[in-house]
Amino acid sequence: MSDDIRSRTFDFKSAGGALEARFASKFTIAPGVRDHHGHDEGWHAPARPDGVLFAATTEDVIDAVRICARFGVPVIAYGTGSAMEGSVNAVQGGLTIDLSGMNAVVAVNATDMDCTVEAGCTRSMLNSFLRDTGLNFPVDPGADATLGGMAATRASGTMTVKYGSMRDNVIGLEVVLADGTVVRTGGRARKSSSGYDLTKLFVGSEGTLGIITQLTLRLHPIPEHVLALRAVFENTGAAIDFVVLLMQMGYPVARAEFMDERALEAVCKYEKLEYELRPTIFLEFHSSVTPLEDIRQAIQELLEHCGVDAVHFAEDAEQRAEIWKARHNAAHAEPLLRPGAKAMVTDVCVPLSRLADCITETQRDLAETGLCAPIVGHIGDGNFHLAILIDPESQSEIEEAERLHARLVDRAVGFGGTVSGEHGIGLGKRQYLEGEHGSGLTVMKTIKRALDPRDIMNPGKIFLPAPIGFEDRGPIDDTPE
Repeated sequence: MSDDIRSRTFDFKSAGGALEARFASKFTIAPGVRDHHGHDEGWHAPARPDGVLFAATTEDVIDAVRICARFGVPVIAYGTGSAMEGSVNAVQGGLTIDLSGMNAVVAVNATDMDCTVEAGCTRSMLNSFLRDTGLNFPVDPGADATLGGMAATRASGTMTVKYGSMRDNVIGLEVVLADGTVVRTGGRARKSSSGYDLTKLFVGSEGTLGIITQLTLRLHPIPEHVLALRAVFENTGAAIDFVVLLMQMGYPVARAEFMDERALEAVCKYEKLEYELRPTIFLEFHSSVTPLEDIRQAIQELLEHCGVDAVHFAEDAEQRAEIWKARHNAAHAEPLLRPGAKAMVTDVCVPLSRLADCITETQRDLAETGLCAPIVGHIGDGNFHLAILIDPESQSEIEEAERLHARLVDRAVGFGGTVSGEHGIGLGKRQYLEGEHGSGLTVMKTIKRALDPRDIMNPGKIFLPAPIGFEDRGPIDDTPE
């Protein structure tokens, strides 16, 4: 557990007794289950909860939160554990509520192109359910994450350039607050000017304001026409300049992904591919009206104008699947570049006009440090990722990687960008928020204090180190007068 996380005292024994009485076998303190729920896929040190509840209904979540509130016990929401910034690590102990069993598709409104799902439903579950409707949910972060978790971290992914992130596709929520109150935000109308936008407040709050139990989502038509290709460039600047020009010209880009030479090397080893090991752009265009073969020649000419070395069009669905499988498996492939290393994965996002500068300066920084860090990116929206491969036993490497990370964040913010495009803050980026948001951070803390005055909702996340004046008051008396 990190030294900067303050310790807190609470009566989990009494809370555990109440949880066991209410939930029976759905509640456990088994060490193996607690270990499993004490980390995500990021590099941060695991921190297991004192107990785990496998919730089946919103009422389960309400009752569990009320019990925890009575005894001052922290509450952490858990989906599939696929986050990257330690968002689910129970750094102050407490109860983890596993929502994966709450995975129903509650309603699909095909005419209105929306649906309501429980928080534990994954994107693949939803799209499988939708397969006969002609609709899909396109937000694709790579991992088959729960939709509640995707909303909590404001996830995005490869399709963001056309379809937006979770911020753009969540139109309503059901949320359990820190005292067990249920609030329902938004609705199914396509727009509203009614009151504060509470939906946007909870999207991206990483479980620190409440636990999302249901979501209402926008759906999109499955495109009738798809064109995909892989374009190889001599250098990173030319590759990114091409994508910026492409976006400015208004072509129907659905995905625009970048991989540098090291990332391509890892993927080729992992997938046994023979791709050229040079900066590469993966592109996909969607249309439901115009056959995309009509723009194929125009794209080819634009690529040649921008100095492309080689273009490989995907001629059928199988070839398209190979391209995107390679891209999605980058995270699994990258450790092959340094067996035994652990990946410190991070991301930033900058305006498109500064993307080439940000990536090339980062590559120069990497060359000077000698660290190995493949770069991949959703460059159609200015977001890219580093996987810094470090020896977990080498403190000097860890410190060098953290310095590199700090310079990356400073560079991105200096270019008018953000410390994280999609991974969120969790444990890993708390120290950088003030540099980006300034006095806005004080407003965030005020909202947190108003909605969670006892700091039981995923404490220790986003704010460093929970410096907002919460008091440990111990159990509270909720006996009716």
